[in-house]
Amino acid sequence: MATPPPPGAQPPQGGPFPPPGQPQSGQPQSAPGQPYPAAPQPWGQAWGRAYPAPLPPQVNGLAIAALVLGLVCLLPGAGLLLGVLALVQIKRKGERGKGMAVAGIALSTTGALLMTLALTTGGARDAWDGFRDAASGAGTTFSVKKGECFDAPNGSLEGYAYDVDVVPCEGRHDAEVFAEFSLPDEAYPGDDEVEDAAGDRCYDLSASYVMDTWAMPADVDVYYYTPTRQSWRYGDRQVACVFGNEDAKAGLTGSLRQDGTTLDADQFAFLQADALLNEAFEGLPDTDYVSDDLPAHKAWAPEVVDALEQQAAALRAHDWEPGAEKAVTAYAKALDRAREEWQGAADASDADEFSDHWDRAHRLTDGPKAVTAREALGLATTPEISDEEGAGEGGGEGEPRAQV
Repeated sequence: MATPPPPGAQPPQGGPFPPPGQPQSGQPQSAPGQPYPAAPQPWGQAWGRAYPAPLPPQVNGLAIAALVLGLVCLLPGAGLLLGVLALVQIKRKGERGKGMAVAGIALSTTGALLMTLALTTGGARDAWDGFRDAASGAGTTFSVKKGECFDAPNGSLEGYAYDVDVVPCEGRHDAEVFAEFSLPDEAYPGDDEVEDAAGDRCYDLSASYVMDTWAMPADVDVYYYTPTRQSWRYGDRQVACVFGNEDAKAGLTGSLRQDGTTLDADQFAFLQADALLNEAFEGLPDTDYVSDDLPAHKAWAPEVVDALEQQAAALRAHDWEPGAEKAVTAYAKALDRAREEWQGAADASDADEFSDHWDRAHRLTDGPKAVTAREALGLATTPEISDEEGAGEGGGEGEPRAQV
């Protein structure tokens, strides 16, 4: 299908408490070295001296550390060493904590044996891979495969996503994955560079998933999930390209997939030929008006001429089913006439003449003959509607005309 020219003349583009150490008013004072306030001595009681109760031995700090390291299995070697040192100190100083030290030694010994076993059997690598995948998001968003549909936790496809729910494409869903690819394994290029690379590649890959551009709903757009700077450190290079509704509340219903897995042989052949013209239009000069760079447009026009010749030849070379052969043959003839119009655009003397040829060619590539052939093949019959289409100067409503 050919991109229609836009309307007009161009183509599209101090408080209440006493200070510490001073008693509050009305309270008895404590004698130095006594843990409790001194009580008045009754008459006749022998004067004596009060001694504080003896304190129990303190717990050895190394014993505590050995137990903690043994429990978490973080550094089994260190836990074992601290446990042994703790037993030595406990015996020499009479401290408490012998049970903790023994437990730490036992747990650290067990952890060391398990770690040795893991290293010899590959378990350590599996554990690291699991940690790396968790950090990069694998098993969540990027574990969704091409052709699968999912719901985002908050219904939005913008921002960060750490988990999604895979759901059947037949029902209502937030997005459909249409492509996956990996970015180059190099230093993190930056947020903007990653986003640009993902966007360009995803838009390119979308056409191979939905070959029939006429069937793409107007409210569907391309979204993509990319690695973050943090996940990149753990080897994440995966990009997931998805289709989603521009209105997050509306979502999607049914699969958008139209490729070799869902199309019959005739439909696939027709859309393959149609893609030749679409690819040619990707080379459209990047200017607002034809008159801004008429030489560039005239240099581009022969690419469209070649694409139309190849498209018509591909349609004639395919062995169509009897019910579609006549309609497709008629469409191939329309493409021949469109090719002549584009040749005229290549030879145009001014921008107005170029636009007139473009307009007539568009009516042939996306006109009644195209609709009839598509209907015979069971493909979408409503042409793409771009923002540039409208009533051009001197043209009727619904008849797009290129502006200069």
